[in-house]
This record gives sequence, structure tokens and C-alpha cells, in this order.
Amino acid sequence: MSNEQLADLTQPQRDRLAFVELRVRFIGEIRRQDLVTRFGIQSAAASRDLALYKELAPGNINYDPKGKSYVLGPDFRPVFDFPPERVLSWLTQGFGDGEPMRLKAWVASESPSRLTHPDLDVLASVTRAIHQECPLGIEYHSISSGRTEREIVPFALIDNGLRWHVRAFDRKSQEFRDFVITRIKRPVVLKGQPVAPHEMSDQDIQWTRIVELELVPHPDQPRPEITEMDYGMRDGVLRMNLRASTVGYILRKWSVDCSPDHSLRGHEYRLWLKDHLAIYGVRSAVLAPGFAQTNAKASIDD
Repeated sequence: MSNEQLADLTQPQRDRLAFVELRVRFIGEIRRQDLVTRFGIQSAAASRDLALYKELAPGNINYDPKGKSYVLGPDFRPVFDFPPERVLSWLTQGFGDGEPMRLKAWVASESPSRLTHPDLDVLASVTRAIHQECPLGIEYHSISSGRTEREIVPFALIDNGLRWHVRAFDRKSQEFRDFVITRIKRPVVLKGQPVAPHEMSDQDIQWTRIVELELVPHPDQPRPEITEMDYGMRDGVLRMNLRASTVGYILRKWSVDCSPDHSLRGHEYRLWLKDHLAIYGVRSAVLAPGFAQTNAKASIDD
């Protein structure tokens, strides 16, 4: 599909075609009803949009009569140039799925950019495997093990504030782990391959366990009332309920002193974990500042 062909379409048409591409590329399939529900159009109009996309981008989608849906074609080539932040926003928050375009800001603002972005083709394979509940063959590069061939069963994306991970069962180690998406190469969605019961997310104890944290102003910091204002504390406490697998990321990101005697010093430590035993047995707690746990092991594949 050329820029000229896109220019000949109306903006609503381009938005609908962009939605078709997003769904097929990152979810692996789209049905006529998806367009009807998302844009409030008639079924006949949805059929025309799918036929138009298929005509303008040959090989990108194929009709699957068994599933009564359009699926990703083997010769798929993206038409729309989506920024990774936009795709991740759509995947994790469910909006922003129109045609990517620069809009005039209502007010001036600036947001620091991430230093790393996942490759969208890799991300698309990961998210299709998650949606279709099937294994994913990958080449993975880690600091400790170097390059390895693995099969994982992914089920969720995790944003740790610095980079994106995928939570998955690793058939190599027989454990649930977090894999850095930028370290995944040559992913292959193993559609149709069975997933065993012990590989499913409900068997991931660190994922299903909910940890309640109570964060308070660090005793070493002056003016605790300012910290209470900054974090919207009630009665001097900020309470959070987090999955155990994400606890370490959050505590590290916000520089929470997790030592039992609030012994960490520095302007960055504005918060203290009131009860350090709350994260006992949490594998990701090895990432938390000041937390020490004998023989602790993170469920993060480095």
C-alpha cells in the first residue's frame, strides 16, 4: 500500500485499516464483529474494510473459514509505522488504535524518552502467542548464559519502568520467569502446540500471590509532610497491592528503602517499607534496595 493510496482514503477509513493491521499483527486475528464493535459501523461496511485492506496489502491477511476470521498472512509487511509506545499503550491500556499521526498538543509538555524499545516484529510474535495461548520458540541472549534456544509459554507483559519483559513459563529451566523482550531474537509462534497445565499462569505462584505493601516517609528525610503530599498518602501511609513478581521492580524504581532499620542514606530514598517481612518469599525482592534474604533468587532471566 503506497502513501498515495492511503491519501485517497478518508481519515475514518485509514483509522479502520490501521485497526485491522494492529489486531492482525499483534493479536493474530480479526473478525468482522471487531470492526463493528470498535467503530460502530454496519457489518457490510466492516466487510468492505477487510476486503479493502486485503486488496491494498496483498498477503497481509488471509481468511480462515474454520475460525471465521482473518489471520496473519505468511507474507505480512506492515503498512502503518506505529511508534512502539503507541503499540504498547494500545496493548496494555486498550486505546489509541487509530492511524499513527502527529497531533498538535493542547499544552506544551515534555516526557523523557526510554533508552530502549522492543522490536515491533518480536513484540508482535510475543503478543500473538499470549493471545493465542500457545508456546513461543525464541533465541534468547542473557548476561549469565549467553545465547540459548528456548521454548517459553508467555502470558503477560510487564513494564518495569526501564524496559519491557514478558512473563512466561520457561521449558528449559521448568520455571516461571521474566524475559527481557529486547533480548529475544527469531521468535516463532508455535501455534497448535499443546500447553501443559503446569505451564499456565494460574500455576505461577509469584504471579498469583498479591502482596500488600505499606510505604511511609523515610525517617532520615526532613519534612515528611511533603513526601505525604507528593505520594498522596493517607494517615502518613501509602498502601499498594502488587503481584509478587512485580514487587522488586516497583520498589527499585521508586528507590524504596527496604532495610529493616531504614539504614540506607541518600536523597533518593524518600520512602521506607514499613514492614520488610511483607516481601519475605517474594523472589523479585532481590531487586529491592536494602533488602537481604538468604539464598534469594529472582525469577528474572538475566
